[in-house]
Amino acid sequence: MEFTDSRSDGTPDFLRLEDGTDQEAFRRWFTFLAEIQYFTPQPQRPAEITDCAALLRYAYREALRRHDGNWSAGSHLLLIPALESVRKYDYPHTPLGPALYRVRPGPLLPADLHGGAFGQFANAETLQRWNTFFVTRDIEHAQPGDLLFYRRTADRFIFHSMIYLGKSQITGGETRYVIYHTGPEGVERGEIRRLSLDQLLRFPDPQWRPAPANPVFLGVFRWNILNSGS
Repeated sequence: MEFTDSRSDGTPDFLRLEDGTDQEAFRRWFTFLAEIQYFTPQPQRPAEITDCAALLRYAYREALRRHDGNWSAGSHLLLIPALESVRKYDYPHTPLGPALYRVRPGPLLPADLHGGAFGQFANAETLQRWNTFFVTRDIEHAQPGDLLFYRRTADRFIFHSMIYLGKSQITGGETRYVIYHTGPEGVERGEIRRLSLDQLLRFPDPQWRPAPANPVFLGVFRWNILNSGS
């Protein structure tokens, strides 16, 4: 195993998906797994999905599994798509084991393999800073599986994330969608929402519109494992 980081972003090259077929497989599984949760009754969803970052972590991790019969039986999904799995590796059988997420800044070092630089949990800020890279502030250039990040300023910075689905793999049609979990609010547990891109661009609260003029909108980001340089 070569311990290299060709993009100097802290992500080891052994996790990057250089092959276009693998990249497409990841994108399709990632967006499907996020979208299917919108159609799944809350009591039947994975208990871990409690906020926006949890939805990203769940879909990211499960998109990198081998989607065989054992996985299908244990997934409890409402439907299983006929999609190819990523071939380069399958979660949790990676050189990092199940610790997929970079959780601290800095260049990639050999000690990072066992030194706590990667973990199984990452909040929205950590995902944005050290696990994704900026692509654009123009939502029209987003690709399925890209992420929208927002940063609001209250007493502290509050990060929020959405997943750009593009066209639905479940309901079909030409409409483009985003999906996100609202997160808990007081005693309310929050909910998963799927909005068309047109709805989001006209959202009543302008801070959630993915518009270049919106200072809360940080832009469109892409997972580091898709940053192969190809």
